Formats: sequence, structure tokens, C-alpha cells
Amino acid sequence: MRILITGAAGFLGSHLCDRFLAEGHHVVGVDNFITGRPDNLAHLMGRRDFRFLEHDVTEYLYVEGPLDGVLHFASPASPVDYLEKPIQTLKVGSLGTHKALGLAKAKNARFLLASTSEVYGDPLVHPQPESYWGNVNPVGPRGVYDEAKRFAEAITMAYHRFHGVETRIVRIFNTYGPRMRPEDGRVVSNFIVQALRGDPISVYGDGAQTRSFTYVDDLVEGIYRLFLSDRVEPTNIGNPGEFTVRQLAERVLEMTGSASQIQTHPLPEDDPKVRKPDITAARAALGWEPRVNLEEGLSRTIPYFRQVVEETQTAARTL
Repeated sequence: MRILITGAAGFLGSHLCDRFLAEGHHVVGVDNFITGRPDNLAHLMGRRDFRFLEHDVTEYLYVEGPLDGVLHFASPASPVDYLEKPIQTLKVGSLGTHKALGLAKAKNARFLLASTSEVYGDPLVHPQPESYWGNVNPVGPRGVYDEAKRFAEAITMAYHRFHGVETRIVRIFNTYGPRMRPEDGRVVSNFIVQALRGDPISVYGDGAQTRSFTYVDDLVEGIYRLFLSDRVEPTNIGNPGEFTVRQLAERVLEMTGSASQIQTHPLPEDDPKVRKPDITAARAALGWEPRVNLEEGLSRTIPYFRQVVEETQTAARTL
């Protein structure tokens, strides 16, 4: 197959490029580097089965030749990014999804939307099944991301129903692993980087809020299976293991051997109190469930950030 992936230079997009290439497919990667990094794709440049286009997907996108799939992963995806770039986040979720769907329609290609557990907002149902419609504040600061993704799901289903486009929707829960940006503000990368630098660990609220953490390899496996499946309905892909934020901080401190102290801060507005996927549908339809537990995933992720922190500190000393 020949696959186009928007957001290809991002954390998840770059891992998906690797997976599709490893399976023998050709990949066209698209990114404008608002939050993506060229380093994430450097190892693919020059390959005959990989082509890269630097492009803003909210603008008209033309690609020569056939496409069998379009995977739309372009979007700021961490609170730091979408709070700093609210308009870009809304545009890529609306205009960007529209353009990517138009390309899929024109090429008669299967379309997969990267949605998010944030469509559930601060949930009143726990764990969250795909049938839950969510509890989202549309005018709160997080609404720019939540509502962008909810709109993206709506237009994806409209293209499926009205134009007959083959569509898939993955609702991604907290994911971590190598290639995350150290400054992206996500809780796993935050804690690891702070611990390795010896900085205080920033816990918001009392740390009793829960999250479920999926290692990137597990997520990519689920997405790949979903893309190849015939399941049209939104599908949760995440690890149902549930931890408090404070438990994560303590685990990171233990595994890094850091002497950092936990420092509490006020809880951000509309911060979800709980987050845990119901993956019954993924198990039944895809035969998928996560295999990497939190400790193993952290043991694979910490060395990546240790190298990043050491390189940053070395570069700072040479200035």
C-alpha cells in the first residue's frame, strides 16, 4: 500500500511511519513542524519507499499518484502546545481534517482519524466506553483541543455516510515513549525530565487524579490493526491500567534514582479527575490489548530522555 500520514514528524506520526515501512508499504509523510521535529524522521530520509512533504494540512494538499490510506495525525496534542496554539489547534482539527478527508475521497483511500480520550472531557462515566458522549466544557481553555477533535469525528462520519469514504476513528489515551519532546508538558515526559535534571516534580492538585498510560509500541499495534480492520465506529486504544498522578511521580523517582522532591501546584481548569479506557471493543474487533506494563514502558523510555538531557546539558556547557 501507499500511505499518507499527516503529522509524520510528531511523536506518534513518526512511529507510525516506521511501522508501515516495516510492513513493506510506501509512506508519504506530511508535517509543517509546528510541534513535530525533523530529527524524528531523519533516519528515513533518502529511503526510496519514503517521501516527505513540508506542508500545512489546513491548506489544499495535492499528492501525485495513488494512495491507499490517509492517516490524519496532525495536531498539537499536549496541553502546553494547544494552550499556546489554540487557533492552530482548532484549524487543524477542522480545516485540516476537511482537507485530509477530501484527499482520501479523491484518491478513493481509507481514512483514519487520530482522535483522543479528551473527547470524553472530565468524564462522569468510568471507565469510558465508546458509547459515552462525554462531559466537555466547550468554552474552557481545553475546549480548543477537545472540541476540535469532536468536530473532526463528526466530519469524518459525515464523509463516511454522505460520500461513502472508508473511515476509521481511534480514540487515543495517554501514550508515552521515545521521541516525545522533553518540553511538551505531558505528564510522563515532564516527570522523567524533571527527575533527571534534579528539578522538583510538578504535581497538579493533590495528585489523586488518575491516568492510564500506554506505551507507544502497543498504541501503534492497535492503530495498525484498526486501519486494516472493517470497524467504522470510534475505537478506544489505551492501557486500562489506572494510576494516580502521584503514583506515577513516585515510580519515576524510584526508577531514575532521583533525589527530586514532589512539588504541588494548583489544578488546571477542567483537568479530568479520572481517565481509563474501556477496551472491550478493541479486544473483540481487533484482538488487541496492551502488552507493556508501566514499569517496563518506563524502563524503555527513561534511557531516551537521559540521553536527551545529557546532550542538552553538554551543549549548554559549551556555549
